[in-house]
Amino acid sequence: MADPRQTSMFGGPEGEAAVSGVLERVTFYNPENHYTIARLDAEGHHGLITIVGNLVGATVGDCLDVRGRWKSHPQYGPQIEVESFRPVLPASAKGLEKYLGSGLIPGIGKKYAACIVAKFGVDVAAVLDNDPDLLGEVDGIGPKRLEQIKKAWGEQRSIRDLMVFLQHHDIPLTHASRIFRTYGEKAALILQKNPYQLAIDIAGIGFRTADAMAGRLGIPRDAPQRMEAGVLHLLKDRADDGHCFLPHEELLDGAMQLLEIDDPAPVNTALKRLHEEEKIHLEKLPDETKAVYLHYLWRFESAIARLIGGLLTTGKSLPELDVNAEIERFQREYNFQLAPEQRTAVEQALRGGVLIVTGGPGTGKTTLIRAIIEILRRAGASIRLCAPTGRAAKRLGEVTRMEAATIHRLLKFNPRTTAFEHNSNHPLKCHLLIVDESSMLDAPLAFHLLQALESGASLLLAGDVDQLPSVGPGNVLGDLIASGQVPVVRLETVFRQARASRIIVNAHRIHEGKMPFLDNEPGHGKLDFYFTDKSDPAEIKRAIIELVKTRIPRKFKFNARDDVQVITPMHRGELGTLAFNQELQAALNGKREPLIRGGRVFAVGDKVMQLRNNYDRDVYNGDIGNISLIDETEQTVWVDFYGRRVPYEYGELDELQLAYAITVHKSQGSEYPAVVIPIHTQHFVFLQRNLIYTAVTRGKKLVCLVGSKKALAMAVRNDQIQHRHTGLAQRLESLLGSNPA
Repeated sequence: MADPRQTSMFGGPEGEAAVSGVLERVTFYNPENHYTIARLDAEGHHGLITIVGNLVGATVGDCLDVRGRWKSHPQYGPQIEVESFRPVLPASAKGLEKYLGSGLIPGIGKKYAACIVAKFGVDVAAVLDNDPDLLGEVDGIGPKRLEQIKKAWGEQRSIRDLMVFLQHHDIPLTHASRIFRTYGEKAALILQKNPYQLAIDIAGIGFRTADAMAGRLGIPRDAPQRMEAGVLHLLKDRADDGHCFLPHEELLDGAMQLLEIDDPAPVNTALKRLHEEEKIHLEKLPDETKAVYLHYLWRFESAIARLIGGLLTTGKSLPELDVNAEIERFQREYNFQLAPEQRTAVEQALRGGVLIVTGGPGTGKTTLIRAIIEILRRAGASIRLCAPTGRAAKRLGEVTRMEAATIHRLLKFNPRTTAFEHNSNHPLKCHLLIVDESSMLDAPLAFHLLQALESGASLLLAGDVDQLPSVGPGNVLGDLIASGQVPVVRLETVFRQARASRIIVNAHRIHEGKMPFLDNEPGHGKLDFYFTDKSDPAEIKRAIIELVKTRIPRKFKFNARDDVQVITPMHRGELGTLAFNQELQAALNGKREPLIRGGRVFAVGDKVMQLRNNYDRDVYNGDIGNISLIDETEQTVWVDFYGRRVPYEYGELDELQLAYAITVHKSQGSEYPAVVIPIHTQHFVFLQRNLIYTAVTRGKKLVCLVGSKKALAMAVRNDQIQHRHTGLAQRLESLLGSNPA
C-alpha cells in the first residue's frame, strides 16, 4: 500500500499498490472495452477497497494478487487503477472460507465452506491438493459430492495455472475456460509447442494474438507452422464470412499481408503441404478459378452437388396420383382457389423430385405447402417437416398442424459417436421431405441433410432467396437456383389479405428498390409499420429503449422481453447489439442480482442466445431462451429454450450472450411479434437492401424503424449483394449440364 503521508490533490493516497484479496462484487462492467469497477476484500485492509481497470477473466470469488497505482477519485475516494493481476489462493482462513463459498467450486456453497475451513483451517488448500478424501469427514459431504468437489478443484487449479501462463503471454483471460476445455491439463504444454493452435481451435482468438505469443516463445517468423497457421486462419476467417473457398491469388495476397512477408514462395509451399495433409484442397473450377478450400468445405460442397444430382435423376417413390383431380378436390374441400403460381408448385411437388419454391412474405408459400401435405397424406405418403432454427420449426408445425423439427433434431445427433444417427447408412424414412426457411442452409448442414435422404425420396425446399444468405459458409439455395438444374417456382403475387399489412407492402417495396411508406397514417394497409425520424445516435437509442420498455407494451399489449426484438445491423458501436443489450438488460431486468463471469453479465430472467451448435445439449446457434435459475452452489445457469430447461456450468457461459438485441444475421429464420430496427449512417458498410429487407420481414405483427431517412434510402438503393466464393452452381452445371431444369 502507498505511504499514507503521500497524498493526491484530493487528499487520498497516491503511489504504487500491491494487494491480495477476494473479489467480492462487480459494480460496473463495460462489455465494449472490459472496463470494470469492482470491490476487493483485501487482506490487511479494513473494509472493501475499489479496483478499476481491465479485469477480464476474473470472476467474483477469485482471490487476486493485484498490482497497480493508488488514485483518489474526487467523488468515490481512494481506488486502485489495475495494471496487472493474477489468481492466487487466499492465505487466511477467512479468505479461504470466502473463496470456497463463492460458488467457484461446484458442490461447495457457503455452508460447506464454513464447515470445511472450521475443520481444516488454513491447511484446507493442502488437503484439497494432496488428500481430498479427508473432506468426506465433514458432515454432509457424501461420496457423490466429494467426487464433484475433487473434480472441480483439480480443474480450478489447472485453470489458475493456465491463467498465469496466459497472462504472462498477454492472452485475454476470457478464453481460459474454453482453452482448458479444449486442451485439458496439457493446455500450457500444447501452446508452448505450437501457440498457433489457439487461432485455429479457439473461437475469438485471432492469428495476431497467437503470432505475438509465438514470437515471445522464440518461434521464427519464417517457421513453416507460422505460414500454415496464417493460411488456415485466413480460410477459416473467410468461411466465417460465408465463403467456401478463396481464389488462389486473393488468398496469396491476403496471406502475405497477414504474415507481413514479400515473397509468395513460403505461402505456396505451405499450401502444397496443407493439401498433402488434407487440411485444404486445391482445385481448378470449371470457370478456371484456382480455388483453395478448407478440406471439409470442399468435401461438403462436392457431395451436395453429387447428392442433388442423384435426387434429380432417380425415380421417385411418391404415390401415383391424378394430380389435377386431387388439386380440384382440395380446393372444393377447403373452399380455396390456388393462384396459378401456387398451383404450378403443387403440381410439380406431387409429381416428385426436387423442387424449390421461393417468394417473399404474403405470396402463399404456407398455403401451397398445406395443400401438398393434405393431398399426399390422404394418398398414404409419409412426410417429414424441418427448418434450420427452432423458431422456424415451431412456426412450420403450427401452420401445417404436423410435427416439425429443427434439422439437427431431425437427423438426431449422437453425442457418444459425435455424429448424426441419420446418414447415408441409416437414412430418413419418408416419401417427401419439406425444408422451410431453406435460405439459411449452409454447406455443412445441407450436406448432412441430403446424405440422410433415400435416393427415391422427394425434396421440397421453401424459402425466400432474396433474404440474406446463410450465416455459415455457402449459398446453397441461391446456388441451386443459379445452376439452372433444379426446378424452381417463384411466387410473386402478393395476396389481397396480405396487402392489408403495411409490413408486407413495405417489404416488397424495399425488395423492388422503392422507399417504404413511412407516414404513420392509414392508407397503405393497417398501421403495423412505424417510422420514427431521428438523426442523432443517442436519440435513436433512447427512443428504442423507450419503445421496448414502455410504449409498445402499453399500446400493443406485447411482453417487452418475450415479444419485442431489437434487430440491428452490427455488434459494436452506439447502436450495436452490445450497447443495446447492456441498456435493455438494465431497463427490463436491472433489479436482479447479476452474475458476472468471463466478461458476461447475466441475471435470472435475462433473454439469451446460444452462439454455437452444442450437440450434447441439443441447442444450436441462434436458439433464444430465458435464464430461469442461477445455482451458485452447483455453479450452474439454467436456460429455458422453448419449454426445455438446459444447464450451463459457469465455465461454459461463453456459449451464451444477451439477446434483447441481436444482429440481422442472427434473426434469420425467426419471426417475432414485434421488431424494432435502428438505422443510421454509422451502419454504412451494412446498409444493403437485402439486409433491411430481411430485418423488416422478421416482424409478424409490428415493425418499428427508428433512424434517419437518409440511411434508409441508402440501404434501399444499395442492391449490391456481397459475393460469396462458392462452387456449387458450377459443379451442378458440370454434372448435369445436359439436363437443365
